[in-house]
Amino acid sequence: MAKEFKLQIVTPEGLYYDGMCTEVSVKSTEGGVSILSGHIPYVTTLAVDGWCRVTQDGKVRSARCSGGMLTVTREVTRVVATAFQWEE
Repeated sequence: MAKEFKLQIVTPEGLYYDGMCTEVSVKSTEGGVSILSGHIPYVTTLAVDGWCRVTQDGKVRSARCSGGMLTVTREVTRVVATAFQWEE
């Protein structure tokens, strides 16, 4: 079983996600990036026409994600997006 880590997804409108996950993937300005537990500290900018996928309990939840940045620290991985919309 994959190890979990804390993830927060924030926009100017508010907090979209604050919990644990086993993987988060985003489209950065350099291409696709996936983060797992234990990832080294990391910062990247998010693509304007991006996406985000959060894996929790073996289930993947997808969203449209536009602009902003992804930061990874030992304590929390944070997606700070200009716009974010969960797909149904």
